[in-house]
Amino acid sequence: MNSVWSKTIPAGGKWSGTICKGRLVKFTAQGEGANLSTLMYNAHNLTERYNMPDTLKAQHTSHLTKGYVLMSDNGRVLASIVEDSLGWHDSISGYTTRDLTDSKYGITTYQDLRNNWLRSGEENFIMELVRNGLSARDIVPALNLFSKVYCDEKGDMKFREGHCSLGASVTLRTEMDTLFIFSNTPNPLDPNKEYPSVPITIDVFEAEPIDENEDICVNFRPENKRAFENTWEYYTLLGINYRIAVK
Repeated sequence: MNSVWSKTIPAGGKWSGTICKGRLVKFTAQGEGANLSTLMYNAHNLTERYNMPDTLKAQHTSHLTKGYVLMSDNGRVLASIVEDSLGWHDSISGYTTRDLTDSKYGITTYQDLRNNWLRSGEENFIMELVRNGLSARDIVPALNLFSKVYCDEKGDMKFREGHCSLGASVTLRTEMDTLFIFSNTPNPLDPNKEYPSVPITIDVFEAEPIDENEDICVNFRPENKRAFENTWEYYTLLGINYRIAVK
C-alpha cells in the first residue's frame, strides 16, 4: 500500500496540518526512545479539541493502545488507534517547557546555535497553534506517542526506559477532519540527560470503510460506540459521507 503523503520530523522538530477523515496515519520511530507530543482539533471548528479526561474516563484506562479512541470535548471521535506495536502510549505526563529543557539539557538559544538549539514542546506547540489561528490558551493535555508512563503503588508517575525501539510504530485512523499539532520533543519524565535525537516518520494512507459490526475501535466499549454515533451524525448533518459500511 503506497502512502499518499509522507514526512519525517527531525528531533526537536514540529509540524501542523489538517488530515481529512478516512485516513490511516502511521508513525514510525527511526531510533530508540522516541516521543511525539500530539494535539488534535476539529479542523472545521477549532473550539472542539482532544479531551484527555473524557478519553481516559470513558475507556477506563490511563494509557492508550490499539482499540482505544481519542475523544473530543463534544463526545465525538477525532481518531482511533487501529495498529500498535508497543501496547502503551502516554496520555498523562504532558509536554516539555523552556525551563524544564534548560534545567535538564543545558541552556541553549537560537542566537547562539541557530537550528541546533534545543526546543521545548510548549514552544513548538505555540508556534504551530499561532500558524493555525490559535494561541497558547488553546493548548490542551497532549498525547505522547511512543512513551510509557505509569503510576507506582505510591501514586508516583514513572517513565519506562527502553520502551520504544527502532522501528516501533502506531497507526491512527482519522474519524474527523483533524488538525494535528506535532512536537518531536522529549517526554517530560524521560530521565535521559542527553536530548533524544530520534526522527519520526509519518505516512498517510487511504483507510478502508468502517464495518460497524466488526471494527475493533467501534466495539471496544459501549462508550466508544456512542462516540462514533455522535461523529457519524455530525457528518451526516453536514452532508458528508462518513465512510461506514454496515454488514
